[in-house]
Amino acid sequence: MQEDSSRSPSYTVACEDYVHVVEFSPFTSGTPASLLAYGGNQYVVVGTCLFQEEDVEIEGVEFNVLRAFHHELRVDALAWSPESRLDRIPTIRLCTAAADRKLRLLTSDLQDRHEVKVMEGHTSYINHLVFEPTEGKQIASVSDDHTCRSKPFYFRVCVCMCVFPLMVAEKKGTIRFYDLVTQQAILSLDCGTLISADWCLTNTIKVGAVAGNDWLIWDITRSSYPQEKRPAHIDKARLFKWSRANENLFATTGCPGKISSQLFIHHLGHPQPVMIGSAPVGSGLSWHRTLPLCAVGGDRKLCFWMTEM
Repeated sequence: MQEDSSRSPSYTVACEDYVHVVEFSPFTSGTPASLLAYGGNQYVVVGTCLFQEEDVEIEGVEFNVLRAFHHELRVDALAWSPESRLDRIPTIRLCTAAADRKLRLLTSDLQDRHEVKVMEGHTSYINHLVFEPTEGKQIASVSDDHTCRSKPFYFRVCVCMCVFPLMVAEKKGTIRFYDLVTQQAILSLDCGTLISADWCLTNTIKVGAVAGNDWLIWDITRSSYPQEKRPAHIDKARLFKWSRANENLFATTGCPGKISSQLFIHHLGHPQPVMIGSAPVGSGLSWHRTLPLCAVGGDRKLCFWMTEM
């Protein structure tokens, strides 16, 4: 596909500063709207999103800010707790990582109670973090210090990313699945140097990743080596994320260029990307919980692309 075939965002939301990280909550909010958080230089904003595909009375997107947290440093990674809900007793809980190698657990009742708990342990840059998805009582984080830490324990491994049940992707090219009770690896996958990896939670036999310029797909029941591998971005790929609405849909982003960053949306049934988007210096990548819609942060705005199923 040619560069001039790139599509503008379906919707945008203005922000006050550059957005480094954006994450839809993968959990229901208890209301029709979805929770979304984005982080930048010394701040985290939490809000709700509702799109015209979900409510015919809305034109485009309706974004309402619920709470803004002061953050001492730039936000490098962000994860939602399943405890975050807006029905019954409203609770917002999420965790961030920053360049000081610390995690910050942010909690708010959206009224008078706002807490920030700082957690230490890593000795180098934190690449990714995730909550245990049923009760949210554990947080796993991975770092360039060659450890994956899950409170209250940790085990040593060179990693770049993790997902519960615990999948850890090592930069050297091995993806391991760990039993959290024994802390032992129960399965591993292999490829070249990894940049980003994701587990398809709508069909857990699928794992995807980007390495160099290529995207790769594994069927973990068949082989430790990828079943599909295709070129994606000319100037190296940066992120890989599966859609939460369709097990065959996934997105990749390229490394930021001088003017813009490319977003490719792929379908396993098509040899070429089904959509190409472009955002000025885009950063972050997240899929909506139920819609085939993904978000990318950028210079003072959030960009959303809706994809045909």
